[in-house]
Amino acid sequence: MATHKIGYFVGSLASGSINRTLSTALIKLAPDTLEFAEIPIRDLPLYSQDYDADYPPAGRALKEAIEASDGILFISPEYNRSIPGALKNAIDWGSRPWGTNSFARKPTGIIGASPGNIGTAVMQSSMRSVLSFLDAPQLNSPEAYIKFDPQVFGNDGEVRDESTEKFLRHYMEEYAAFVQRVLDANAAGHIGDQDAGSRK
Repeated sequence: MATHKIGYFVGSLASGSINRTLSTALIKLAPDTLEFAEIPIRDLPLYSQDYDADYPPAGRALKEAIEASDGILFISPEYNRSIPGALKNAIDWGSRPWGTNSFARKPTGIIGASPGNIGTAVMQSSMRSVLSFLDAPQLNSPEAYIKFDPQVFGNDGEVRDESTEKFLRHYMEEYAAFVQRVLDANAAGHIGDQDAGSRK
C-alpha cells in the first residue's frame, strides 16, 4: 500500500501539553502506511491581511508544509469552549492569501485530550465549521474526546490501558482509510476534469 505523509498540528504551546503526549501515542499506534511530520505554530506572528502581499518566512513554511502533506491531523485542547488562539492563527495563515487556501481538499482528522470526558467537544465542533468553510474533508466517525489520565499515557507514547489503546489504534486506522478515500476521490475528480477539458 502507498505511504501517505501526514502533517499534524498540536494546538497547545505548553511544554507539558497533554495533547503533545497524545500525539506521540497516536503516531506510535498509527498504521505503517502513514508518516508524520509536525507542523510548528509557535513562531507565527498574529495573522494580518497586511502580510498577504509578502508572506514572512514562517508563514511560507507553514503553507509549504500543509501543501506537502497528503492529510492533516489536528490534536488540540479546548480553550474557553473554542479553538486555541495559536492554532486558529495558524489556520488563518494557511488559508491565505485569498485564493491560495492550502487546506483545500486535504483529508483532516480532529482529536483532543482533556482532564474531562468530553472537554474538547466544543472545540471540535468549532473546528469542523472552520474546516468546512476551507473545503477540507473531515473524518466524522469515530469522534474522539480523550480523557487524559497520566497513569495511562507515557511520555514515550506508551498507552497502558488496553481499551484506550484499542480505541486510539482504531481511530488511526479509520483516519488512514479516510485519507486514502479522499485522495482517491481527488484523483478521480482530477482525471474527470481532464477528460471534460479534452472534450471541449
